[in-house]
Amino acid sequence: MLQHAPRALYIHIPFCTNKCHYCDFTSYVLKGQPVDAYLDALEREMAMTVELLPPEEIRTVFVGGGTPTVLTPLQMERFLASVKKYFPIHPDAEFSMEANPGTVDIDKLHAMKAGGVNRISMGVQSFDNGLLERIGRIHNVDDVYRSIENARMAGFSNLSIDLMFGLPGQTVEQLTDSVARALKLELPHYSLYGLKVEENTLFHALYERNQLPLPSEDDELAMYMHLIDTLKGEGFHHYEISNFAKPGYESKHNITYWRNEPYYGLGAGAHGYARGERHVNIKGVQPFIDASLNRLPRLETNPVPEREAMEDFMMVGLRMLEGVCNDDFGMQFPGLTIESEFGEPLAAVLAQGLLERTEERGGGYRLSEKGIPLGNEVFGAFIGE
Repeated sequence: MLQHAPRALYIHIPFCTNKCHYCDFTSYVLKGQPVDAYLDALEREMAMTVELLPPEEIRTVFVGGGTPTVLTPLQMERFLASVKKYFPIHPDAEFSMEANPGTVDIDKLHAMKAGGVNRISMGVQSFDNGLLERIGRIHNVDDVYRSIENARMAGFSNLSIDLMFGLPGQTVEQLTDSVARALKLELPHYSLYGLKVEENTLFHALYERNQLPLPSEDDELAMYMHLIDTLKGEGFHHYEISNFAKPGYESKHNITYWRNEPYYGLGAGAHGYARGERHVNIKGVQPFIDASLNRLPRLETNPVPEREAMEDFMMVGLRMLEGVCNDDFGMQFPGLTIESEFGEPLAAVLAQGLLERTEERGGGYRLSEKGIPLGNEVFGAFIGE
């Protein structure tokens, strides 16, 4: 397992204007929350973290949530200054922040830009106002156009939006329309996710009561294949199961996760992975603040057994369409090869035509065209086999 200090940094801002019906992330409605006390706690966690695990130069930063852009311009300035204070960020680092349409006015965008943010990932989800309402989003399509325009006016060119498919009541035609409108924005990156009904969400409660009218599996597959064909037809690189980029605009931070490399994880509910250990932070805002007064606000820290790390390597690595290779596997697990550790499941998925061999970098494997829509079956073959 890689022992170097993480070169990637994830920070969680857990506040939102409201809770979406499908969301199971650590997030809390902003009203009445002790935001400034939370930013104090985050700064204490940064100080303790760099003492425990001194950073090298950070190559990627990702601020997620929640909705980080609910911070006021002043809070944003203060937060981004604290990141720079504790972490040496490489001049060419990718510095991403999640945003929601309607939460990014010009002042806030200028504060983000001045604080080092150079990439914005916007949670759009759909270009259909009826669908947005149905899934609990509080922005509308006009907010999307205004927010993208504001971001460009503030000097941001590295912009990405998230779209969702397989939403309740969504038709293939609605998705086709959303994708066409998204492409008209001429952005360099699009993330396109199928809805997963997660426990502890409003959608899960409705699903249990048979009150969630989801598209059929055939329609959902048609939506996914339409996304792939359309974006590839427009010159986008389908570099990960759910992600498409113009050359050079792939999300470097997420590639850290997919390559099973170490990363710092700070903030309420954040996960981190370094020196063969994974940790999860305390989730509640006030418990997180209270814990940070005396110690790192960790909920639990667990060593990752080598076998589990190998399974993780395969599961997340095969999400990328370039796949996994023996050179990378050997760097993380010296003396071992993918074939020596996963002979049986490899043979099975190769025989089904879901994986294909690659020749470069010590040889490896990637999803075949047939395997792409069946990715979860392929990943599952390498877990606890």
